[in-house]
Amino acid sequence: MPQHVEFRLPDVGEGLTEADIVDWLVSVGETITVNQNIVEIETAKSLVELPSPYAGVVTELLVASGDTVAVGTPIIRIDTDGTGGPSGQGGGSGEVGATSSTAEPPAAAESPEPEGSGDVLVGYGTSRAAAARRPRRQSPAGPPGGGSTTGTVSAGSPSPAAEAVQAGVEVGPDAAAEAAPSPEPTAPPAHAAAPATQPDQVPPAVDVRVLAKPPVRKLAKDLGIDLSRVPATGPGGIVTRADVLAAAERSAPEKLVKKADDDRPWLDGGTVSADGRQTRVPVRSVRARTADAMVASAFTAPHVTEFVTVDVTKSMRLVQRLKSDRDFADVRVTPLLIAAKALTLAIRRHPMISASWDDDTQEIVYKHYINLGIAAATPRGLVVPNIKDAHRLSMLELAEEIAELTATARAGKTQPAAMSDGTVTITNVGIFGIDTGTPILNPGESAILALGAISQRPWVHKGKVKPRWVTQLALSFDHRLVDGELGSRVLHDVAVIMEHPERGLVWG
Repeated sequence: MPQHVEFRLPDVGEGLTEADIVDWLVSVGETITVNQNIVEIETAKSLVELPSPYAGVVTELLVASGDTVAVGTPIIRIDTDGTGGPSGQGGGSGEVGATSSTAEPPAAAESPEPEGSGDVLVGYGTSRAAAARRPRRQSPAGPPGGGSTTGTVSAGSPSPAAEAVQAGVEVGPDAAAEAAPSPEPTAPPAHAAAPATQPDQVPPAVDVRVLAKPPVRKLAKDLGIDLSRVPATGPGGIVTRADVLAAAERSAPEKLVKKADDDRPWLDGGTVSADGRQTRVPVRSVRARTADAMVASAFTAPHVTEFVTVDVTKSMRLVQRLKSDRDFADVRVTPLLIAAKALTLAIRRHPMISASWDDDTQEIVYKHYINLGIAAATPRGLVVPNIKDAHRLSMLELAEEIAELTATARAGKTQPAAMSDGTVTITNVGIFGIDTGTPILNPGESAILALGAISQRPWVHKGKVKPRWVTQLALSFDHRLVDGELGSRVLHDVAVIMEHPERGLVWG
């Protein structure tokens, strides 16, 4: 008998109340294992892939991609007995948004194949991750197909579409119908037993797991484009935004009039006005969290910002030397690395600045460690993951941590724990050609350093005007915790190390 269990959305981060369902990584009817990633969710802090605590057959996806779900809400139903039987009256509906389908018990389950037979399951048996590792093949359009969701492939001389099925490539109903020798057979009634699979016959698949990101799926839905008919040009057979727009231009160019701005990712999820002049985008996830945090910080902590202009010619020479050092061959060396090291050394000399204000207890919490936050601009918005115990790291270790941190952030895979318990942040506005700024504190921290653009300027050096590499540093701090003297000393020490990197050896 089927043993159905429901997996509820867990709290993957401290204080999480809800999350967006980005994409399902499994399909109804698919057999999964314990700790297999089954769904990708987006919280207010990051993208997270959730593993399954159960092994069995997926019988129902209870929420659709794009839904916002509260913590504790059931999101998937799994048959831990492994039979994949109906989860209730009506035969185990697997409806999920626009890609819904009904899953019947696999026919192959009634007469299992011997181990090592080489046969493959068709339809729901291929996960998105597995399909991404295999070549995707395009099949010509044909009459819509339907029928059971699983079957076996026998040796013979199959058509190209049948070869794709044998290779385990996800195929649409049209390709699956082409793979079957006869277009006549249709799905048996829900109460009827599935017929035994005959040699050289492949039951067509019902569920179409096209590889595409949620914004691309939404665009296709808005334009009325069938993703299963769109030639994919993305890596691993992923349908891209350009693929959908190209398909829409071929089939219905008039629908593109109101979607002229859909090549702009910041408009994803928005609603276009009737005249096409405005797009309203709901505030959610990272953008909502950033807005709340910045408003709370700006109106809670009294900000003070101080500036200093520094000759960093020696730091630029150090960057060039490190780039040619074989120990640093596998990491990216930039002025940000020198500034990060300088900031940690300055805080070690003035540890009082590593503190936070506890409003609940009306206490100042002094922290005997430095968790250095690096502000990273990502497609999802600004995130500030931090390097734990940065004061204990060598220059090389710090470079490695910065590289890993920024790569993870840009990929949208930063975990909530990586963005908690920060003590100080550094933001590099110089990469945008900006001289400096007045950065707003990350909540719970007492200081943030902005590194401005580094450029050659006329500078008085040893009594003569010479071209030197110059930048501006700006330090914002919470005046409840940090007096002007303390903030000035920290900024001065950062500037001294940036101007004379050898001072780091003395102060380190």
